[in-house]
Amino acid sequence: MTIAAGSFALTGAEAGEKPRAVLELFTSQGCSSCPPADALMNQLVEDRSLLALTFPVDYWDYLGWKDTFARPEYTQRQRGYAAGRHDRAVYTPQIVVNGREHVVGSNQAAIERTVASHERMDALPVDLDLDIKGDVVVARVGGSVAGVETKATLWLVTYDLRRSVPIARGENKGRTVVYSHVVRQVQAIGMWKGQSMTVELPRHELMPDRDVGMAIMLQPDRDSGLGPILGAAMLTGPSS
Repeated sequence: MTIAAGSFALTGAEAGEKPRAVLELFTSQGCSSCPPADALMNQLVEDRSLLALTFPVDYWDYLGWKDTFARPEYTQRQRGYAAGRHDRAVYTPQIVVNGREHVVGSNQAAIERTVASHERMDALPVDLDLDIKGDVVVARVGGSVAGVETKATLWLVTYDLRRSVPIARGENKGRTVVYSHVVRQVQAIGMWKGQSMTVELPRHELMPDRDVGMAIMLQPDRDSGLGPILGAAMLTGPSS
């Protein structure tokens, strides 16, 4: 599907289907430029062919308001991408597309162009699947693809579907900001070496209620920083 300029259309993609792109928004409650990007993320998550995640960072906490969702590891993740790209581009609001390119998180046109470009070059070549079978979450990774490195970590991401925060101090004082797909945790659940693999996890520990989503991402291990995402899949809310 191609995103029409000026809008993000809701698609009929089923949970667990291979997304067209992974979008990671690095944002902060203490950043006056971030609310437009946070509002755009509320639209992006409605496109079920995209895996869109919000990573709140902590480096603006000194401005008078401590971000209630931020974690140091999310700041480190953003810096890891900058190291992997060999640039110093660490800012908010920033969206990283498929772990490869960054754009200003409120620039809808730039996001659309980058997603379309990555879709044409098949930037997520490895097939991943995420499903629920009874009380078990089943994550599957396909075999190697020509031209793709074959040593990577399989990451499990859990996130809150929607959170609203009244901000009492700092640059956004007086605002109530709504955040979508706010990451709770990122944890390694397996190592991929180019062969098909399956990982089974307890469902109710990971998705305790209907306000929690889950995704998996495959990403290569590099000493120089974070590499590109090779594949991804997502679920939103537990099945009945």
